[in-house]
Amino acid sequence: MKDLRQRKIELFQQNNKDKARLLISCPDKPGIVATVSEFLYEHGANIIQSDQYTTDPEGGTFFMRVEFTMPNLSEFEQKLESDFSTIGESFKMDWHFAYAYHIKKMAIFVSKQDHCLMELLWQWQAGDLVADIAVVISNHPDLGPTVEQFGIPFYHIPVTKETKDEAEEKQLKLLEQFDIDVSVLARYMQILSPKFIEAQPLKIINIHHSFLPAFIGARPYERAYDRGVKIIGATSHYVTDDLDEGPIIEQGVQRVDHSYNAEDLKRIGRSVERSVLARAVAWHLEDRVIAYKNKTVVF
Repeated sequence: MKDLRQRKIELFQQNNKDKARLLISCPDKPGIVATVSEFLYEHGANIIQSDQYTTDPEGGTFFMRVEFTMPNLSEFEQKLESDFSTIGESFKMDWHFAYAYHIKKMAIFVSKQDHCLMELLWQWQAGDLVADIAVVISNHPDLGPTVEQFGIPFYHIPVTKETKDEAEEKQLKLLEQFDIDVSVLARYMQILSPKFIEAQPLKIINIHHSFLPAFIGARPYERAYDRGVKIIGATSHYVTDDLDEGPIIEQGVQRVDHSYNAEDLKRIGRSVERSVLARAVAWHLEDRVIAYKNKTVVF
């Protein structure tokens, strides 16, 4: 009997048969949308969604996401990309095709708190998070039995100040072993090294329990309480070498008042964190995010 994970992968692949996305960023100029649309039409594709954004109509950067279907698409991937390369060169595009039936392999990193992890697992189980959750990695053993109930491999790799480099080497080998496309830090309470981040550029998504750029770093709820804030929030962003300063994908807030203590803020904040992270991860998996400079365009 097939395990839950394998059944999910096959279901996702079937539901996304012959569907793909084309993501583009380039200098803005007339004719981009018309040229792309004509190309897809000539190749037998049917556009089901198209979104565009320009940073500045006068010499800005143009961004585009097109979702389309095409019969027997898997047989024509190479030709599609080869034929489009001429257009890409002529418009000086940064472009790529993302095939929806190539289900992205995801690793989740977690420590002891389970709320963000469980939200991802629940949404995956319900079919709302289209991914192959290939592995969960933790610096504590506590959540192992929970994860294994979902048929997902769990690896406990302890991290101390003295063993951090060795632990990250083991983690990177697991990411290579499972051919991971994206890593999600679901309240993983460790700072990643530049070497680790360099191995997955703009492919690590974090949830920070604060409405960045406020209260960067540790103990944001305590500092928010001391400051007497009236709104708390959470921020999901790509991880870069600059702590908590990577391109922001999604944010959420909740109004509070003087009657809430620091523990109340944490409790409310957990709800915001889990929903913000889940949305950011889903948008990344659906190829809705284009990063540029230290910002993102989210279609």
